[in-house]
Amino acid sequence: MYQLQVENMSCGHCVGAVTKAVQTIDAGAKVEIDLATKSVKIDSATPLAPLKSAIADAGYPVTSAA
Repeated sequence: MYQLQVENMSCGHCVGAVTKAVQTIDAGAKVEIDLATKSVKIDSATPLAPLKSAIADAGYPVTSAA
């Protein structure tokens, strides 16, 4: 389980775009997004680096990850 802070998310479209970016890398990943806190929780066995890159490539900078 990864916990990320992701900027530029403000609406349902953003939620869909970030979810799609993650699931392009890992189709089975579970993604939970809280727009109010700009947090993204990802349940995936995939290494964090390609997931972060996919989110950033979709236009949503990852500012922190744990």
